[in-house]
Amino acid sequence: MSTLHVLSHSPFGDHRFSSCLRILGEHDALLLCGDATYALQPGTVPFETLHGSGLKLFVLAEDIQARALQAPDWAEAIDYPAFVELSIVHDKVNTWL
Repeated sequence: MSTLHVLSHSPFGDHRFSSCLRILGEHDALLLCGDATYALQPGTVPFETLHGSGLKLFVLAEDIQARALQAPDWAEAIDYPAFVELSIVHDKVNTWL
């Protein structure tokens, strides 16, 4: 079984980011949206944690652009239709509220 984990809160505000990373399985994927895209700021601990992790990492293009960030080559920027497709492809979706 695979799970799409959706994070929308800043990785700097609480422990959702680290808690999510701890339970990700090898078939799971992570989608960063909203303020969670700040995890892709180069030079930060979240960025370094994600870089080289081998995760299937996605980011909503609209949200990363709104924050003047760029998706690194190891993260795939997607639109809302692709988000829906990811939700269908995975067995479960876990939104970290």
